[in-house]
Amino acid sequence: MDILRSPVSAVRFFNGGGTRSRSCSTRRFNVRANLPFPQQHAKYFKELEAAVDVVQRACHLCINVKSSLFSTDGKILEKNDHTPVTVADFGVQGLISLELGKLFPSIPLVAEEDSAFLRSRNLADTVLSAITATVSSTCKPLTQDDVLEAIDRGGQDAFTFGPKPATYWVLDPIDGTRGFLKAGRALYVVGLALVVEGEIVIGVMGCPNWEEDSSENFSAGIEENWDSLRRSGTVMIAHKGCGTWMKRLNSQPESPSVWTRCFVDGSNIVDKARFCIPDSQTWESLPLSSLFKATNNVDKVGNDQILLLGTCCGSLCKYLMVASGRASIFILRAKEKTTIKAWDHAVGMICIHEAGGKVTDWIGSEVDLAADEANRRIIFPSGGVLVTNGKLHDRILQIIYQTSTL
Repeated sequence: MDILRSPVSAVRFFNGGGTRSRSCSTRRFNVRANLPFPQQHAKYFKELEAAVDVVQRACHLCINVKSSLFSTDGKILEKNDHTPVTVADFGVQGLISLELGKLFPSIPLVAEEDSAFLRSRNLADTVLSAITATVSSTCKPLTQDDVLEAIDRGGQDAFTFGPKPATYWVLDPIDGTRGFLKAGRALYVVGLALVVEGEIVIGVMGCPNWEEDSSENFSAGIEENWDSLRRSGTVMIAHKGCGTWMKRLNSQPESPSVWTRCFVDGSNIVDKARFCIPDSQTWESLPLSSLFKATNNVDKVGNDQILLLGTCCGSLCKYLMVASGRASIFILRAKEKTTIKAWDHAVGMICIHEAGGKVTDWIGSEVDLAADEANRRIIFPSGGVLVTNGKLHDRILQIIYQTSTL
């Protein structure tokens, strides 16, 4: 029997495409385990176990650092000082690099930061303190040099790959910096993926302030106290051939984790779907705007009008939205003179694929993580990136093609 097809997964039932309702009823079958599938079914089980543990630690580091940025009533304490997000970014990269370096020393790390900024601002000791509070036990106390070297292990000059298929970790320490710097529900993600011989095989996303029962109309202006924030959050994982799963970030350590299988939504009509777009782009800049207007008001969606979901974050949270069934489509336009980074997409791509969705560029080709042969840091999707529930993918590609030829 295939355990991944047996009734341990979450099975979602969707309204028909002809209705205006944008919600779905869900029957959940949960799994209590450290991971939701047996080791014999997952080739990279130990790597995924380690990745889940370190991403959870990284999320707690973010929560601890962020709590120093706001007062108890949600007001920002340091309006013009981005030190907290600096400490969190570098702290997460240092922490994850240290932990993975101990367990898998031969696997390189491709990540966003290097230590030059920390060295120039004398912030290494602050980052060391943040890491020390969350790192697993070590034989000797960590030093500033340990932290700086760990951060640089993921930097651009740390490793040169060449044209052959490669094995490496891809890390985005904090995707959605603006979300980190906001009070309330603004979302941000810690994202980690493992690429083996050119193929993404596992992924873990941690979103510290994700709310399981939140509505489709996300608001960044709602203030929350820190006790509430520490009880929220989610971890999403994916393993090649084993599906995409989620659990609460802050479940009790002594209790088994409760995992729920994730599937993309069932929308099959474009104007009944829920869309995410980059915070830096407008609906009018995208090809579909010639056919459909857009609104972010879930209660006032007119005929032939698109519902845009606000998420106040970077790309990875939008992948999380689609993979969990909250959104149907995430569409991103490639801009001139703006590079698209691999860590903004790698972990999201496997979560979408394993949840039943699809990711391509705007001409329908797979996103090539090896296009940047030397460093594996940049991707070059033609036109942009399209992420969908699969059912709508060909239709959206057709609209993009038709509007581009006019």
